[in-house]
Amino acid sequence: MVTMPAELYSDLAIRPAPKEIPIRHSTIPNNKAQTHKHSRSSYSEASPLSASRNNSLTFRPAKRSMPSPSKTIAVINASGRQAASFIRVATAVGYHVRAQLRNAVGVIAQEVVTNPNVTVLMGELYTKELPVKDTNVDVTVNGPISGIGINHRLITELFRGCQLAFINTTFYGDEIQIGRALADAAKKAGIQHYVYSSMPDHAAYNKDWPSLPLWASKHKVEEYVREIGLPATFVYTGIYNNNFTSLPYPLFCTDLQPDGSWIWQAPFHPDAKLPWLDAEHDVGPAIIQIFKDGLSKWRGKRIALAYEMLTPREACRAFSRGVGRKVRYVHGPIEIKVKIPEGYRSQLEALEELYALGKEDPAKQPPYFGDAELEASCPKVALELWEGPRGLEEYAREVFPLEEQANGLTWMLEEDEGGGEVNGGNGTENGDENEDEDSEDDDDGLVMRGTKRDEQEWLA
Repeated sequence: MVTMPAELYSDLAIRPAPKEIPIRHSTIPNNKAQTHKHSRSSYSEASPLSASRNNSLTFRPAKRSMPSPSKTIAVINASGRQAASFIRVATAVGYHVRAQLRNAVGVIAQEVVTNPNVTVLMGELYTKELPVKDTNVDVTVNGPISGIGINHRLITELFRGCQLAFINTTFYGDEIQIGRALADAAKKAGIQHYVYSSMPDHAAYNKDWPSLPLWASKHKVEEYVREIGLPATFVYTGIYNNNFTSLPYPLFCTDLQPDGSWIWQAPFHPDAKLPWLDAEHDVGPAIIQIFKDGLSKWRGKRIALAYEMLTPREACRAFSRGVGRKVRYVHGPIEIKVKIPEGYRSQLEALEELYALGKEDPAKQPPYFGDAELEASCPKVALELWEGPRGLEEYAREVFPLEEQANGLTWMLEEDEGGGEVNGGNGTENGDENEDEDSEDDDDGLVMRGTKRDEQEWLA
């Protein structure tokens, strides 16, 4: 484990008062520059006030240092979308962060490592050895990587000196056991406010609904956090705008067509509303506001972080307006064209089963967050936390081409040769048929990366 100590920002230097100020006057012959000699007073030299009055040029008291938060926040999976967004905002407003990072590979990891207000704890939250008997932890059986232990040493070190925590567990290791170990360590360390990024177990809301494995693990961790009495708030993130990609990854692939348009195929009913979130842009400000509001407002509460409620048709229209190309939604099965972890495959199979319940009738599609009341709070509650979100249209226009290029794609660099085939941006062609549009599901952010960003975590 490598610990990188944080450095403190230095105070800004105070500029000395200028002795000479060059000024130009349009009435000066030949427009020659002249220098005006100041008496270091805003009053004329003849004024009796000039000897007794200070002003911005004669006297500049030392600037008062701006108050900044004195608390330290523990964060895990620091290269993920949620954590990276939060770290940017938290450190910008003066918090210190202790961040667990799996490795230092990639642009996001390097951003975290080089942030002077972050102490990085490098290492996995799991161990490859089986847990010994006296750790009181069973051999793991959950998650794609099973039969491994827990890195209690790193977890204990993570919370040292921290007062707050933003925790988004992933399927690396046994998510349930790691989530419980993190909660136990946080309680032992006296964490004052624990914000956990959770997701629903749909079967807990309706016995006829199947559980999504990767989400159900988070639900179990949430239940444990409540059980041990940790002072906590639980955030549920909507579908990431950032999930879309032209790479052949299942569920969020926007399949680029010869005419320059895209087709997106998913099992969501084209007319059922879904919650959307730009995780990279909007998670950080929202979580900071939750900490500022405090436990008096949010203790034990579930908060839906979603800033738009869009059907797949509406999402595709927004995306089309932003990127300036046609986007058609096809209501169909998830196509798997690349090798994926078995745990993610199980998630996709359960998701198809879940949303088959509303295949013919959008009213029968289970709520994305499981709880209809929680879903109905979107986007009102999220907007109370953060009023400047980046919508799907804006994301498609300003960010999507950059992320595609970072993933090794070149469509944004090529001239459109399809003439009228390329939508000018109104998106009207994609919203009128049942096969129109894209929608989504994201297991709280299961995001796959391309060739240049494959170091970033999927689930974060």
